[in-house]
Amino acid sequence: MFTRVLVANRGEIAVRVIRALRELGIEAVAVYSTADRDALHVRLADRAVCIGPPSPAESYLNIASVVAAAETTGCQAVHPGYGFLAENPVFARACAENDLVFIGPTAEVMARMGDKVQAKAAMREAGVPLVPGTEGATTLAQARELAPGIGFPILLKAAAGGGGRGMRLVSSPDDLDSAFATASAEADAAFGDGSLYVEKALVPARHVEIQVLADGTGGVLTLGERECSIQRRHQKLVEESPSPALTPETREAMEDAAERACIATGYANAGTLEFLLGEDGAFYFIELNARLQVEHPVTEQVTGIDLVREQLRIAAGEPLPLTGRAPRAGHAIEMRINAEDPTQAFAPSPGRIERLRVPGGPGVRLDTHVEAGTVVSPHYDSLIAKLIVWDAGRPAAIARGLRALGELEIEGVTTTREFALDVLRSDVFASGEYTTSYLDEHISRRLDGGDPGAEVPASPAPERDGA
Repeated sequence: MFTRVLVANRGEIAVRVIRALRELGIEAVAVYSTADRDALHVRLADRAVCIGPPSPAESYLNIASVVAAAETTGCQAVHPGYGFLAENPVFARACAENDLVFIGPTAEVMARMGDKVQAKAAMREAGVPLVPGTEGATTLAQARELAPGIGFPILLKAAAGGGGRGMRLVSSPDDLDSAFATASAEADAAFGDGSLYVEKALVPARHVEIQVLADGTGGVLTLGERECSIQRRHQKLVEESPSPALTPETREAMEDAAERACIATGYANAGTLEFLLGEDGAFYFIELNARLQVEHPVTEQVTGIDLVREQLRIAAGEPLPLTGRAPRAGHAIEMRINAEDPTQAFAPSPGRIERLRVPGGPGVRLDTHVEAGTVVSPHYDSLIAKLIVWDAGRPAAIARGLRALGELEIEGVTTTREFALDVLRSDVFASGEYTTSYLDEHISRRLDGGDPGAEVPASPAPERDGA
């Protein structure tokens, strides 16, 4: 096992990783920008290195500075957390070239899974179901020819990236030319590559993901699913496990597909395979997130497995002690608390935390990096806390979530706490019969003064996670 690890991140995830390192008796080295000089992750670490000014490009995204911090402090490995450099194959390769173990998959696997076209080809070879569509980058002429056979509505999607950029819904052939030009230009601006491919738009759909651990030698453990359909503008806000939409048969089929995908790609460490689930119970691969997910505590609560500890053990060369399907029990829900104003289109709300009251009691977990006096910077992501609850069943977990949200108090910045309460109180969430379209419709009704819990029609496109 390692004796010293650099945590190449900030905020809640840096705190989470540092605590896991401490529990394993491993020294933790933090990096920080000048804006984070007094941050909690800096104070919790055994050592800390300033790597630049507040701008992410000059600090947390600066590969040379992060690698230099690891080398000068004698680290053996680097944990990237999520976001920033976590899915950057250039960074993973730079770590390897400097004799640092990157705690994640290899640069080669990461690059292949980060390219949507290559990822789909790999999944096709592994026999993982794919959304009907084109097999690679597609010209406008090819799209015109193939779209009728795929069936409208279709989605035009950027081949080189995700997060909703370079994506357009096309409802009819008449809209195809203009949508293609717009999506291609947007993809080129965002990723330096205007290539698009075509997929069938599944309406309505649910977003369900499978958590995996793989040791790179054929050992794979699947840890069940997370339901991620409560999302807005490609950002997940509430996640739960198990999904109320899955039958035992569908769950096993999805986990089997995830296991095959890991073996076929030579995947190692923690990862998440994301799927769309149709009304008929059929599921289709979206993407493989080659990192730890923001919502990983949901899986930890139902399985009792510490995913960060397992990441470290796998990276240190240890085989998985358990393969196949992880045992799980009960029901867990995670609510992301962001420094945002829901009444102002979820605009960021930076500022100083004047007061923080943390909820407690059985089955309640709050992952956060803020405390009274913390300054929420405008330079970084607005996530300030994740409230996770567990109970023996879903209704009890919802009730516990409402109680814990009621106890949580944050003063000084506007947050999404009240909005999370609103979602958990809604009849649609309680029923478990929501889709990826629900939250945007829920927001519209709430702002219009209507009933946020009423059943609403599906919006045209499924949402994705951007974090």
